[in-house]
Amino acid sequence: MAEISAQLVKQLRDMTDAGMMDCKKALVEVGGDLDKAVEYLREKGLSKAAKKADRVAAEGAISLKVSPDFKKVSMAEINSETDFVAKNDGFKELSAKTIALVQDSDVSSAEELHTLTFEGATFEEYLKSQIAKIGENIVVRRIAKIK
Repeated sequence: MAEISAQLVKQLRDMTDAGMMDCKKALVEVGGDLDKAVEYLREKGLSKAAKKADRVAAEGAISLKVSPDFKKVSMAEINSETDFVAKNDGFKELSAKTIALVQDSDVSSAEELHTLTFEGATFEEYLKSQIAKIGENIVVRRIAKIK
């Protein structure tokens, strides 16, 4: 097995936002192959998200987006386990991307939102990756639109 350099670990961390030790472990597991390590971390993240799915998410934020012509308003309630996460930059980014997707699509429920294609995957897969990254259960509770 090849020696895993700190530079390779940093490169994987920059690509995935996973922790340093998780990146090193992934690279060791796949023999230093960067692409396989990304896939390994993705699968590990999905399993982490599944473990968190039963936890109650009752805090969070409501995001609103109004169209420039004021003819369309979208709202999304996104819940996390703690109010601290709702103040996290990663959560804020997730909220912004979610409300933009809601505004630009014809979805009218959270269930429909989960099936949309977003950043090369379904929104549900994107959400699970964010749950793994942020470390808490996150739920898109409600969506509302006014035209």
